[in-house]
Amino acid sequence: MSFFLLSLYKINDMKNFITFLKNIWAFRKALWKFRWWDYNFTLEMMKTSLQIMSDNLETKGIEVDGTRMKKVDKMRRAIEIMNNMNNVHHIEMAEKELGKLYIKPFEFVKSLSHPGSFELVDNDTEEEREHNKKVYSRAREIEEQEWAELWEIFKGQDNSKYSPFIGEWDDWFDGTGMRGWWD
Repeated sequence: MSFFLLSLYKINDMKNFITFLKNIWAFRKALWKFRWWDYNFTLEMMKTSLQIMSDNLETKGIEVDGTRMKKVDKMRRAIEIMNNMNNVHHIEMAEKELGKLYIKPFEFVKSLSHPGSFELVDNDTEEEREHNKKVYSRAREIEEQEWAELWEIFKGQDNSKYSPFIGEWDDWFDGTGMRGWWD
């Protein structure tokens, strides 16, 4: 009997080891880039996990399509937001709304106050400076909005507010709530 239990333990241990190797492969890009000092690396790990989860939930999930696909959509939105955070897409989004930033090549001149040194010349007009300021400000607003949206997706709806009198669960449920993302 003890030999049988030991064999089962070793089989489970081997399954865990194989799963571990598969996980290393699945997370290889995120692991390669991972550093402890910045939240972007943590987002990259979470993004990889959600990508695997959403792909499998979509193709292999056994939950009914209505609620399952809402979850997949919210996971994919969370992945999109994390991509925006990691790749600094917020400036591009702001530029689409307000117009491109005015970016000129650097120009240096000899410094009169520090002989032998050079000074960076600011050739931007007041109008260009104001426009750039608006674009950067809007990019920051977009980033803050998406950050708040990301955590609302993870947090999910307040299920205590659901009532059968509101309507069907499938119609009320919006797919948010990380604690419910399982199959």
